[in-house]
Amino acid sequence: MIALIDYGMGNLLSVAKALQSVGAEIAIVDNAAAIERANSVVLPGVGHFKDGMAHLRERGLADAVLSAISAGKPFLGICLGMQMLMEGSEEAPGVPGLGIFKGQVVRFPKNSAEKVPHMGWNSISIKAPSCPCLKGVPEDSYFYFVHSYYPAPETPEVTLAACEYIVPFAAIIGRDNVFATQFHPEKSQDKGLTILRNFVSLP
Repeated sequence: MIALIDYGMGNLLSVAKALQSVGAEIAIVDNAAAIERANSVVLPGVGHFKDGMAHLRERGLADAVLSAISAGKPFLGICLGMQMLMEGSEEAPGVPGLGIFKGQVVRFPKNSAEKVPHMGWNSISIKAPSCPCLKGVPEDSYFYFVHSYYPAPETPEVTLAACEYIVPFAAIIGRDNVFATQFHPEKSQDKGLTILRNFVSLP
């Protein structure tokens, strides 16, 4: 069973439907005990970093996420759910993230002709083709993004795929049992469903 975390922020229904369409048994959960019982965990999210972290901590879910990751459960973060895995964000100075990955979430440069937020389809460059969650995803596949901030990991090897919009940035980060996407796989048609199917198939 996959726990889809409801912390008051996120596109739960679209993520739930996408996971179910690739054969996942899911439960939308909002408490630590349910996360502890799950085999895998998905942390979606849209919105402000400060609000996301506040909601997780107020509901006792931040520690539950850390425990699930520490226990080796397959973990997927999506958009804000990816950003909150970092140590902090320029969007909310002084607000600590979950700290799974070293580094900060940073904003796209303002002195650009390109619009911010980055919204729409963009291709990715795969850096870790052996990653199980990327099985069957070709180089330069397109995914759907909506964001003004992106993670900048201190350790380059955790960037599993990159994208370029104004500047190059990490589109996917991961290590061990943790996998996270800045784009929305649930809105990315066949390639996004491929990633979700791969995640669901993890032992």
